[in-house]
Amino acid sequence: MAMIWLSNSSVSRLRDRLRAHGQRSVPLQAADEATKTPAGVDLETLEMRDVAAQYEPFCEAMYLMMSADGKITRDEREVLKGALRSLSAGSVGAVQIEALVDRAAKQVAEHGREARLRDVIARLREDPVRSEVAFVLAAAIAFADNAIADEENEVLVAFAEGLGIDEERADELLDSVEADLGDRRA
Repeated sequence: MAMIWLSNSSVSRLRDRLRAHGQRSVPLQAADEATKTPAGVDLETLEMRDVAAQYEPFCEAMYLMMSADGKITRDEREVLKGALRSLSAGSVGAVQIEALVDRAAKQVAEHGREARLRDVIARLREDPVRSEVAFVLAAAIAFADNAIADEENEVLVAFAEGLGIDEERADELLDSVEADLGDRRA
């Protein structure tokens, strides 16, 4: 299996920005008490269904990456939270994010990593923009703890191949993120 090379400069600023955004507390909008689960959100509520429809593939892609090496770190969780908050312009709250992560974990436990990876790829592949966003976010998760485990690289390669992102395009995407983050700092 080929390696995807991620330079520290290509992903570290994205990771740091997403981690900082993931550390912020974002309150969940008030919900009817009758629709809440013990976790605080019922996936069947209209609002949560809308959130899941838009963000679940991204969350599951990031969950697959962060759980690839068998360890889920606080840094990885913060990057995931920051990514979902950034994607949603802050409209997805912490409880909703936790519900999405819980659902991803249950799906992996029930169906297995390979089946979930195939499903996420199938849901994203037809939309090149969403595919590329998912790839970049997975790369940020892989680099969340400053080291990319072999298992994480295997997942990243599987995402790239499954989503139709060749090595040249992967480099372009990561370079583009780096340039964009550099422009924002200036």
